[in-house]
Amino acid sequence: MTQDAVLVTGAAGFIGFHVAQRLLQQGRAVVGLDSINAYYDPSLKDARLDILRNHENFAFEKIDLADRGSLFSLFAQHRFKRVIHLAAQAGVRYSIEHPHDYASANLDGFLNVLEACRHNGCGHLLYASSSSVYGANTKVPFSIHDSVDHPISLYAATKKANELMAHAYSHLYRLPCTGLRFFTVYGPWGRPDMAMYLFADAITNGRPIRLFNNGDMRRDFTYIDDVVEAIERLVEHVPQAGGAASDPGTSAAPWRVYNIGNNKPEDLMTVVALFERELGRTAHKEFLPMQPGDVPETYADVTDLAREIGFRPKTSIEEGIRRFVAWYRDYHRA
Repeated sequence: MTQDAVLVTGAAGFIGFHVAQRLLQQGRAVVGLDSINAYYDPSLKDARLDILRNHENFAFEKIDLADRGSLFSLFAQHRFKRVIHLAAQAGVRYSIEHPHDYASANLDGFLNVLEACRHNGCGHLLYASSSSVYGANTKVPFSIHDSVDHPISLYAATKKANELMAHAYSHLYRLPCTGLRFFTVYGPWGRPDMAMYLFADAITNGRPIRLFNNGDMRRDFTYIDDVVEAIERLVEHVPQAGGAASDPGTSAAPWRVYNIGNNKPEDLMTVVALFERELGRTAHKEFLPMQPGDVPETYADVTDLAREIGFRPKTSIEEGIRRFVAWYRDYHRA
């Protein structure tokens, strides 16, 4: 493994797998890190890793981010110049029942990554934040220049904390940090706990799909290829010091955040209808009230992303669902 390898944490996860695969296809060396926990079926994570292991420039390390010693040894060995930190405990609803999992992975683990980067010459840390940080905000589209001080789930609070922790390290140690506020990412190899996967699985197997807020929801569904394209461009787009300290979206330190969203929210019932068309079956719908920690609408303002790296997501919801259903049928032999 060369000394210019990129570290991708969460490499067995949905977004991490796709990012690692894109970097490998470009000829870059990648070290993938993951704990392979049981938040969802580890066999899906193993299947993703099997694909990555086909690349000679890929090396995998099974490490829990809370294991400071193992993490620091890995950084000391490779001295990564680029770190794409996508490992985290995900899920808004899961955080309500299992709060301590989020403190360990998203706070302690993130602190260990920051410390490892600072002590080993990292030139740019990109890390996963979330659209959940917008919390109780009602102004749409959500802008990085808006305040995000009212999270409504512990998961969102940990992601906001990550942005604040990254800013402190960027200010103190001039560590360039870029936060990625993902908006409802979906696509092939997606997570089984997310809406797109749940819809496909339930409709295929004749089970009811659960539609919260009586189906009156809008989401800025963002296709995985668009997310990967944005990350690919941002890896070498190292933030510089000198922004406005009074602007929530910039800083006088080399720290930035970006919305990674489709900039086109879709009605949930429209999405269900597209699944019905692709699967050739009618969904059995169960209408339920809003869940704690959830919001009725997400909508990303991607003006800054477009200006900084010349990119806007472009995959339509129709095309994205078609590709996802094709993968789902192949993977499950459905």
